[in-house]
Amino acid sequence: MMKSMRMTALAGLASSAVLCAGAANAVEIEYWQYFYDARVDAMEQLIENFEEANPDITVKMTTFPYADYRTKVAAAIPAGEGPDVVQLFYGWLNDYIEAGLIQPLPEEAFPADQIDEAFFPMVQAMKRDGQYYALPTAVRSLALFYNERLFEEAGIDGPPETLDELVEDAKKLTKKDGAGNITQVGLTTGMTAQDHHWFREVLIRQFGGEPYLDDYRTVNYNNEAGLKALEFYTDLEKTHEVTSSSFMDEPQAAFKAGRAGMHIDGSFRVGSLADMRGLKWGVAELPVGPDGTASNYSSYWVNAITSKAEGEEYDAAVKFMEYITSDEAMQIWLEVVGELPAKPSVGLTEENANDPVYGPFIRGLENAHTTIFANESAQRQVLMDMVARTDIQGMPLEESLAIAAEEEQKAPPLPLRRSSHPRPSP
Repeated sequence: MMKSMRMTALAGLASSAVLCAGAANAVEIEYWQYFYDARVDAMEQLIENFEEANPDITVKMTTFPYADYRTKVAAAIPAGEGPDVVQLFYGWLNDYIEAGLIQPLPEEAFPADQIDEAFFPMVQAMKRDGQYYALPTAVRSLALFYNERLFEEAGIDGPPETLDELVEDAKKLTKKDGAGNITQVGLTTGMTAQDHHWFREVLIRQFGGEPYLDDYRTVNYNNEAGLKALEFYTDLEKTHEVTSSSFMDEPQAAFKAGRAGMHIDGSFRVGSLADMRGLKWGVAELPVGPDGTASNYSSYWVNAITSKAEGEEYDAAVKFMEYITSDEAMQIWLEVVGELPAKPSVGLTEENANDPVYGPFIRGLENAHTTIFANESAQRQVLMDMVARTDIQGMPLEESLAIAAEEEQKAPPLPLRRSSHPRPSP
């Protein structure tokens, strides 16, 4: 009995020693993102999975309201505080690099050539001088939402596949009252929403142009392709009379209310539309251009390792980055948040690519382009003003287009510490 008790005591001491050693070797890293319910839920699940596979690493997640997020990050990291891994909008990458807030991902864990091959092409916008600084778990693209009930009522069998079909279907879907006022638009429009992306990265390319040169530093749409794209866009309202940019104030509101036949929007809109009772809708890929050119716009939030991470925390941060950019993490993010996998190996599985809702968005990623903005809100305003000058002032398209290209070229970079700019889509 005495021997048994002695052995039990020794075993207990050994166990305690192991636990103490484990506690001594444990590493805690901090992850920051802005608060958005579905994103927080998904990250909690990823952290739980990661910690289970790496019991010596603890990940503490901290969230902030979006309005405070950039300011908090900019203040904490230079002071040696805050996150080891941070979430940022892709358009902020240059700001974060120039401010010394993030460091390049290690080549041995994130070889650039392998990432180029494994991720959808637009993710290469996160590379500087041949080295990646950040990577997404998920991405977003555009697609055409259409009201199935209104399509059936108008005798339209399915969504348009070309821009010409888009116009013809929109004509069938448009309704007016006795005074000629539009009561139902065939297609929503408005540069305040996603149309400024549709114009830049889709229409201009579909009419034979390239919106920017020199790694998005040189505006390149004051030409024939840009003019054709602007003419197509403004003709929707002026010539074909299938839309009104001021209809119900904002495009998504008209579609949600069942008073728009078609609506171009991002994959992040799926959740809010799914909650609309009585609204029966479908999703299709964006219509192709006159010569069959398919194009799309993609945006995303990425994760990066901050300059604060050093030593054991840095090693743990690298491991965490490897997991949250893995195929498993991307599938979880799709199921919890509804955002699209950043890798074809996940997005283009038969199940995901053929999903009736997410499939059109995912397939659109193969020809998507990511605009590298100097200041997204200012550049969006340029295109809003461009259309307004042709509408309100009756300015010729060529003249308004030239003014827009000149103004966008001079758009000032967005200050890192400013927190009152319009919020990117969640």
